[in-house]
Amino acid sequence: MIKYIFTIVLLATLSSFSQTNNSNLDYLYPSEGLEFKYHDDWGRDNYKKVINEFKKRPLQLNDIVFLGNSLTASGQNWSERLDHPNIKNRGIGGDVSDGVYARLEEVIYIKPKAVFLLIGINDIWNNGSPNIPSPEYIGVNIIKIARYIKIRSPESKVYVQTILPIREKKYKDVIKKVNQIIKSRKNTGFKVLDLYSVFVNKNGLITEDYTTDGIHLNEKGYIRWTNFIKPIIISLKD
Repeated sequence: MIKYIFTIVLLATLSSFSQTNNSNLDYLYPSEGLEFKYHDDWGRDNYKKVINEFKKRPLQLNDIVFLGNSLTASGQNWSERLDHPNIKNRGIGGDVSDGVYARLEEVIYIKPKAVFLLIGINDIWNNGSPNIPSPEYIGVNIIKIARYIKIRSPESKVYVQTILPIREKKYKDVIKKVNQIIKSRKNTGFKVLDLYSVFVNKNGLITEDYTTDGIHLNEKGYIRWTNFIKPIIISLKD
């Protein structure tokens, strides 16, 4: 009898949560007027567009959240790729580390089972603009994102993926520096997944077999990424 009552209460709680998710939760999302210094023009417009799309399909309690930029977004259906029903894609093309930090409330609200973060290449790239933050700024920002999630949702597992290499040589050292900053932080409550090492060639650039344009991944690249993290996803299954 007690077990039956507990089941009814649990179902009622989950139902209530779902109804709340479908109500007005705009306060969980960045305001329309919020802008970030290191977004380029396209990234700024796309950010607002995709945030509005996210509002129409909110996250659910205990989802696994993939958080990042176009590399994550273009993976599309991560649930299908990784054979797990509760993975949600929160990638936004053109996004930067400041943009991700500003949209963490939606993620924290649902107490995610896990968060997989990959961000930083647009901070570095920014369409070749001279308006580029320092490696220290980017690295510290990424750590700040991971720590904030962990502080606000202590039971969530947080995985920070190192920035992938790209084709252009002039960004090679900056990417390595940011990744070194990420990997140097100990006892931070999050785990670092060295995705960079999976894609880098002997020259410190992205392996051409895995990319469409020197930055973005082709399907072979996504299969490579999926195979790298799949053991972790399997460990997260109930």
